Amino acid sequence: MEVLAYLIPISLLLGGVGLAAFIYTVRSNQYDDPEGDARRILSNQWDDKPKP
Repeated sequence: MEVLAYLIPISLLLGGVGLAAFIYTVRSNQYDDPEGDARRILSNQWDDKPKP
């Protein structure tokens, strides 16, 4: 049971780091273009082997 005294604060610290990283990515607008990827995958503009 002594190991829980180490594991609980470490897990809370790692969870806080993950939450801080997520908040940073949201605030730096990395999730702004969800529709762009859906349209780019259907576009054949950069297709290496387009269908004839």
